[in-house]
Amino acid sequence: MKKFWAWGALIIGLLYFTLPLVGMTNFSLKMRRGVYSLDAYAVVLGDPRFQETFVFSILMALATIVFGVLLVVPTAYWVRLKLPGLRPYIEFITLLPLVIPAIVIVFGYIRLYNTSSWLPLTGSVTGTNILLMFGYATLALPYMYRSVDTGLRSIDIATLTEAAQSLGAGWTTILAKIILPNVLVAVLSGAFLTFAIVIGEFTMAALLNRPAFGPYMQLLGANRAYEPAALAVMSFALTWGCLGLIQLVSRFQKGVQSAA
Repeated sequence: MKKFWAWGALIIGLLYFTLPLVGMTNFSLKMRRGVYSLDAYAVVLGDPRFQETFVFSILMALATIVFGVLLVVPTAYWVRLKLPGLRPYIEFITLLPLVIPAIVIVFGYIRLYNTSSWLPLTGSVTGTNILLMFGYATLALPYMYRSVDTGLRSIDIATLTEAAQSLGAGWTTILAKIILPNVLVAVLSGAFLTFAIVIGEFTMAALLNRPAFGPYMQLLGANRAYEPAALAVMSFALTWGCLGLIQLVSRFQKGVQSAA
């Protein structure tokens, strides 16, 4: 009886999540009346604004990932190695982006870094892009920090650090050549999640008036019928592709460790 209810709950859950996706995919293929076609996908992929916004968001995602790694890995490593008493406070700080809405964060940025402030980042395209990258890094901070912290928890960083120092390695060498390779899977997991967040984020990019993918999706959805459905399917596939890469990298790392 328990097995019956378990299978019933699983089937209901699968139907709840898959039926809307199936319906949306089916609708996106009906742009040409009476037949199934990929016309909506062709229109989206051929749109210069799609290409511009998608490339911009990819570049911003890569910049955010690099910045996040440079910020989080040394911080999490130092806290775990030298300042374990601060760990609860650091965890609390990294959780704040989950409870503070993005619109509050970006309005704070605009207020603090407008053209009349002491650091007028919004006065130039480069400065606004940097500000947007900081915003994306803030939104991704809970996921990146926890991924890295979990990776550091799985290795003996104290022994590795002492061994490296006994061989004359400096802190930069220890982080770049010892710690980072040992937590690479955790870093990649955080990086893929960051990528997914940046690609779909709307609020910050829209209020900072940057040509990102999130505002483009909203604009397309407000003016078209079939193309938004096609774009939603593509975005869904991209997000699940990132999650699949996380699983693939994790399994590969486990296989390498087992072989060793």
